[in-house]
Amino acid sequence: MSSASIDPAAAPARGVAAADVPPVPGGNLFLRVFPSIMLPMFLAALDQTIVATALPAIVGELGDVERISWIVVSYLVASTIAAPVYGRLGDVLGRKRMMFLALSVFIAASVLCAAAASVIMLALARILQGLGGGGLMTLSQALIGESVPPRQRGKYQGYLSATFVCASTFGPVAGGYLTQHFGWQSVFLVNLPLGLVAVGLAMRLPRMHVGGGRLQFDIWGTLFFAAFVVPLLLALEQAQRFDLAVLPAMAALLAAAAGALVLLLRQERRAPAPLLPLALFRQAAIWRTDLMAACLAGATISLITFVPVYLQVVRGTSPSETGLLLLPLTAGIGVGSLFTGRMIAATGRTTIFPEIGLSFSLGLSIAFALLAPRLSLGVLPWLLGVTALSFGTGMPVVQMTVQTIAGPKFLGAAAASVQFSRSIGAALGTAMVATVLFAVLSRTDRDTAAHFADIMQRGAQVLVQLPQERRAIVQAQIADAFRAAFLMIAGFAGCGLALSWAIPLKRL
Repeated sequence: MSSASIDPAAAPARGVAAADVPPVPGGNLFLRVFPSIMLPMFLAALDQTIVATALPAIVGELGDVERISWIVVSYLVASTIAAPVYGRLGDVLGRKRMMFLALSVFIAASVLCAAAASVIMLALARILQGLGGGGLMTLSQALIGESVPPRQRGKYQGYLSATFVCASTFGPVAGGYLTQHFGWQSVFLVNLPLGLVAVGLAMRLPRMHVGGGRLQFDIWGTLFFAAFVVPLLLALEQAQRFDLAVLPAMAALLAAAAGALVLLLRQERRAPAPLLPLALFRQAAIWRTDLMAACLAGATISLITFVPVYLQVVRGTSPSETGLLLLPLTAGIGVGSLFTGRMIAATGRTTIFPEIGLSFSLGLSIAFALLAPRLSLGVLPWLLGVTALSFGTGMPVVQMTVQTIAGPKFLGAAAASVQFSRSIGAALGTAMVATVLFAVLSRTDRDTAAHFADIMQRGAQVLVQLPQERRAIVQAQIADAFRAAFLMIAGFAGCGLALSWAIPLKRL
């Protein structure tokens, strides 16, 4: 199939019928499809977080502590860039074929990560690993749309959302255990057996028909997209460093990203086979849903990132206690996704669930901002769990909506747009919450702001070094700053709620 023959503007007219693909023939649909898609998604999500607890051991052996953040950022940048590339190639060459390619790149890169002798070598290997991981994320989502009938996709999207949350939560725990008992290299080597199992499971996927014709690939569009994503994510990462000295560098990075975006849009308008079909993304249902995905990611990742800091610094919990208190939060997102997916499959309704769920999230986030200091540790985690459950109601709806509107020929592009939106939303959300926290603390007490920056870098043990009276003042000031942080998260919930009201596709 020639990619130039695709007419994105025709997508709205096709509507739901375009996505009404035939189900996988024979056998139990769940057993035949879901394990083959779940494990690649699990691997890609796991490697976003499993490295976190191995970083001290990596620094201890490889040194170069000032570049240690490259190990995390390089994977995020590469996976974000890879998402639309795999989406585009999967639409043309077949998603099963591209899944094998992504798994091969991911497994090979994992070996290179384990063999790295320096932080720079490890960061380069992580870039390659991210190029595989981004494909696993996008193709897993698109394969649901390719293999499962529309009304049943809600359940599967709920399963995938729960898989993603479980992998992200399990990652730091697994990383700490593997590093302690087998060395930091094991957090990468564990991908080999899991990856080989994923390859075997992927062989069970049906090979869907892909039209013939000459492949046209938008090389310039890909380069401009990379030139946009790299400085944007680096600027957002710099924003979390609580250092005013990085503002000039951030401004330069954002200017470079803006310039690349202008070139990207110009290229995509005239390319015969664009990497990003702009006519598709001009549709209200697509761009509003992608924005909702960004809001949900910003809210949930900010909660998962900063609530542990709040618990340990303000409430004085130990790391192990914090992990237990966070279980309702992480479990709530998965439960909300599973429930919503099943309800979509049963009723065919979509946006009604985030409309209700995000209303609760908005109210509860505001309540946290007002009442958190007075909530006991017995009540706080369960309210966080209800908030997370409410946020989880939006996750299956996002993929369901874009895949239904896009139709079979654009499943890869649609899935990639959601993955890109989530990556940018997560980075932007955590950066904005971090900026709010630091700004409030700087206005209150610059010394406390400096202590908080140190806490974010070295952990809550920084407080132990302070005199008791000063420690109490710092904790109280940080607690007040977290009110503003919870209000920022409420803002994400409010934006997501407004977008859910505005999505025109209400029922399958």
